[in-house]
Amino acid sequence: MTAAIVLFALTYVLILAFGKWRTYIALGSGLIFILSGMLPLGMIMSSIDFNVLLMIIGTMGLVSLFTESRMPMLMADMVMEKVPDVKWAAVSLALFAGIISAFVDNVATVLMVAPIGLAICKKLEVNPVPFIIAIAVSSNLQGAATLVGDTTAIMLGSALDMSFLDFFWYKGRPGMFFAVELGAVLSALILLFIFRKESKHIEKSSERTKVTDYVPTILLVMVLVLLIGASFIPNKPDITNGAICCVLLVIGLIYTVIKNKSFSAIINPLKEIDLQTLGILVGIFLMIGGISHMGVIDALAQLLASVGGGNVFVLYTIITIASVIISAFIDNIPYVATMIPVIAGIATALNIDATPLYFGLLSGATLGGNCTPVGASANITGIGILKKAGNAVKNGDFFKIGIPFTIAAVVPAYFFIWFMFGV
Repeated sequence: MTAAIVLFALTYVLILAFGKWRTYIALGSGLIFILSGMLPLGMIMSSIDFNVLLMIIGTMGLVSLFTESRMPMLMADMVMEKVPDVKWAAVSLALFAGIISAFVDNVATVLMVAPIGLAICKKLEVNPVPFIIAIAVSSNLQGAATLVGDTTAIMLGSALDMSFLDFFWYKGRPGMFFAVELGAVLSALILLFIFRKESKHIEKSSERTKVTDYVPTILLVMVLVLLIGASFIPNKPDITNGAICCVLLVIGLIYTVIKNKSFSAIINPLKEIDLQTLGILVGIFLMIGGISHMGVIDALAQLLASVGGGNVFVLYTIITIASVIISAFIDNIPYVATMIPVIAGIATALNIDATPLYFGLLSGATLGGNCTPVGASANITGIGILKKAGNAVKNGDFFKIGIPFTIAAVVPAYFFIWFMFGV
């Protein structure tokens, strides 16, 4: 276990220190986990989240077709018609991403909204890095707002037998949705403060961009609708969302070949699939699989359970704060999966209502990923999009948005959950 912790910690230090080599560092570390036996060969495939990878592949390809159609430019025109300056353009786009991600996977949300942000920045000649980071962290925030917003929300809802409406009204009180939205309001104010210097006035254009092809837009809307629909299907295959994205990409590629009467027309969309982003995710999945197999996550969960001293408020505080910190470095899915039965055991032993502990776990684990550039798949995807567009992203660029955003989102939710379900 010690060796696994040291290797994991060293890998993250190197990833943060050498941003240009993140992919190779993550894959190299994953390979060491395998060769050392800390990740058995039989667990390699189960450790990799193919659903996320397939979603990225399918959606990136569709977004390329979407971008070529010039629809993001038109949507950028529409946004700029409604806002007075760059600051409000950035915040509005982040809020838009948040609304979508309450119902659709965060990675897919970033892939859909980021091209609009890039188009706005190109038109206004401003730095797109903070725009895309704001979109990524906002999409992570809203994942806990509804039963279908994020895998962790689905897991908790299943464990507590919660319905879709229970996230809005639970046990006769306002539920998790309102805790998240309180955080969303304060975090939006934080974004306004962060972008306060972006006061460049937006000149209203008399002519909107002409879209050359509406089929890619229709396909992306179909992705959105089908992902929302699939989230309500019980016991569906793990790669359902990824399969939806890839099938629609294949349809888009076939349409492109027919439209252009050439197989070479699909080269550009396929080239836009970011292999470096996929590589770093595979490496991180392998590392998480390794530390899970070595018992690191179980040990963390047991440690958290033991330090509360039987005081529910102390336990709630520890679980919430620790979940934020841990999920900044560890994938929140295995962590939440481990903590759910631990909290159930605590509730039985102390004969208490564990609702605040469960909601504190969900809030902290969902938002903690916003603390670091590699803490959530949506962040990695957003940074990959920026690098693909030729924009370097420094750790400081991410920290100055991600950390205050996380604090602003967690604190209101922390108090709301306790006063609703803990007092």
